[in-house]
Amino acid sequence: MILTHVVACSENRVIGAAGDIPPWHLDEDMKFFRDTTKGHIMIMGRKTFDSFKGKALPNRYHIVITRDPSQKHFASTEKSPVVFVASLEEAVEHAKLHTDKWGDEVFIIGGGEIYKQALEKGLTDKILLTLVHRHFEGDTFYPQIDEKVFRQVARRDVQTPIPFSFLTYIKN
Repeated sequence: MILTHVVACSENRVIGAAGDIPPWHLDEDMKFFRDTTKGHIMIMGRKTFDSFKGKALPNRYHIVITRDPSQKHFASTEKSPVVFVASLEEAVEHAKLHTDKWGDEVFIIGGGEIYKQALEKGLTDKILLTLVHRHFEGDTFYPQIDEKVFRQVARRDVQTPIPFSFLTYIKN
């Protein structure tokens, strides 16, 4: 199983503000996220799941990490299952049970604390980072990438509507 972060952050590492998705809108990045995660397992924190406004993303297996057992009553469907677990480790173990149907690459999609835990525990194999070349105000941040642990293997720069880059890192 390959555990991959999919994340967009600003130059000052902001990934969200006031419990919502990033304070920018990039159609090309949204398409990249949709195309990359479709048909796969996604691991996320409860606040990230809440940002979907009660609708599971189509054709993805959602694993939500939460301490609140009342969250476990979300209606999932066969095409968009939603499962609630208590920890990142439990999420990873649960994902392993479903890679035969949903693919060997499992995506961590946020939030900041989940990304941080996965990096600190050495669970992350790959990072797909959209780096927005601006500074934004926010309250949720993506951790610094340790270049002793990860190396950049690909980069594609985009200039409009604002400058950003698609970066790929893999574990050394």
